[in-house]
Amino acid sequence: MLVWLVEVYIENMPTQSVPMPVIFFGHGNPMLTLSKNRYTEAWAAVGRSIPRPKAVLAISAHWYIRQSAVTVNAQPPTIHDFGGFPEELFAVEYPAPGSPDLARRVQGLLSPVAVSLAEDWGLDHGTWTVLRHLFPKADIPVVQLSIDSTKRPQFHYELAKSLMPLRQEGVLIVGSGNIVHNLAQYSWEGENVQPLDWAVRFDQYVRVALERGDTSSLIDYERLGRDARLSIPTPDHYLPFLSILGLRQKGEPVSFPVEGFDGGTMSMLAIRFG
Repeated sequence: MLVWLVEVYIENMPTQSVPMPVIFFGHGNPMLTLSKNRYTEAWAAVGRSIPRPKAVLAISAHWYIRQSAVTVNAQPPTIHDFGGFPEELFAVEYPAPGSPDLARRVQGLLSPVAVSLAEDWGLDHGTWTVLRHLFPKADIPVVQLSIDSTKRPQFHYELAKSLMPLRQEGVLIVGSGNIVHNLAQYSWEGENVQPLDWAVRFDQYVRVALERGDTSSLIDYERLGRDARLSIPTPDHYLPFLSILGLRQKGEPVSFPVEGFDGGTMSMLAIRFG
């Protein structure tokens, strides 16, 4: 009976003439969820600028595991996946509902890749730090898709293409990480710190490559030299960007609704297609 209901849901999934945009967010320091500054105000402006989605599918740097999985919880918990921050941050809740139907839809679209339906995860800070400003009422269903840490960058770019139908079905797909994310050289003095030269160069390289349609170099970023190595010391915060890049339609414009640096080595760049 349940399988039949899911099949009916999929067959009758409503479509829309204009696809939802897809957006990558530089989520930065989780304390931003409690802040009101130029980054959080820009996030809120993005939320006001797009059609209200029927659901959100989030790909966060902080669900980086050895498999592909999707949250199937009807009420996903707010996960405080960090330490050393004020108690006020640990008290934050983002009580958005989940969507088991959307989770199974994602699982089906990504077949034959094996995708587990996970109940042991919820919404981590890569997701709720941004969504609390984007959709502060927490009344839109949210599902998270993991990043498979065993796979190469090309896999994540190609896998995301299978999710393209969701854009026509009113689902907002967001990636959350940072184009430049080097915590070893991060300054906790925040956004007033002058960004390091290599961080600025790589951030600018990504923008120019997107504007000229140079997808291959962004996927094969490990060949881009010292600036890329310093900007992406580990792939977890970069791979959500490649997933969003895989969802770009041919000829679709790119815009950068948020820009700047936090702590000198963390790009807050947001990248929107559509």
